[in-house]
Amino acid sequence: MYSNSEFLKICDDILSNSDFNKLKFCKHHGITRYEHSLRVAYYTYKFTKKFHFNYVDCTRAALLHDFFTDEVNNLGGFKRLVEHPKYALINSKKYYELTSVQEDIIIKHMFPITLIPPKYIESYIVDFIDDVASIYERIHSTGVQLSGAFNALIVLITGIFIK
Repeated sequence: MYSNSEFLKICDDILSNSDFNKLKFCKHHGITRYEHSLRVAYYTYKFTKKFHFNYVDCTRAALLHDFFTDEVNNLGGFKRLVEHPKYALINSKKYYELTSVQEDIIIKHMFPITLIPPKYIESYIVDFIDDVASIYERIHSTGVQLSGAFNALIVLITGIFIK
């Protein structure tokens, strides 16, 4: 699925980062945080390229949006949702020079939970794709059958990005 050479070129330095690869061992939505981040980045790449947004910044930030390992393990569920974007941004800045768009995407990807709205349309796009991917992953990890209309909507939305 993620074999697009341009996508892989955009993400190569991140995907080869040893600390980023630790996400392969972090459970997240029934899969790993690495798999989730890769899915969000790929769907973001497909969408933002198709609709002529800044797809390079969006793809890289989408890949980095959950770049944390155990920094929030001691926090409760809601506090973890609010705090983890800060740690993702800190970790991302350790290794990469980020644009203002990338920073905004990473720190605001949990809006409206994080309260402060994004500055850029690209941030809203990644936030939405992350939400859809998370719902999709949770549905598939639990094996719960949801109503046909809701499941069809998720398949429709995710199918847009797969093609």
